[in-house]
Amino acid sequence: MTRSLKKGPFVDPRLLEKVLKVRKDEKVIIKTWARHSTISPEMVGFTFGVHNGKEFVPVYVSEDMVGHKLGEFSASTKFIRHGGKMQKGLEQQAEASQSAKAASDIKKPATK
Repeated sequence: MTRSLKKGPFVDPRLLEKVLKVRKDEKVIIKTWARHSTISPEMVGFTFGVHNGKEFVPVYVSEDMVGHKLGEFSASTKFIRHGGKMQKGLEQQAEASQSAKAASDIKKPATK
């Protein structure tokens, strides 16, 4: 559900204050925990260190990011793989094809 239009987008006031203090030519990473903060036009050109729960992920803000949330560009979960029988079968096929390719590379004589 989106935020009410009469309220406007939420931008963390402390974050906006930090942005206004820093000049554009400075290469400073602005650290923030405000993942729910909406990216405003004033933030374009700055690099933010958005906390994902473990570390600060650097996010360079460009014009096409305006209107999105900072947290969208800093994943807080790490995808490992899907589980189950189907995934095991796919992994075994990939492993077999890699070993077959390696074996065929070894059998080929070197030509000069």
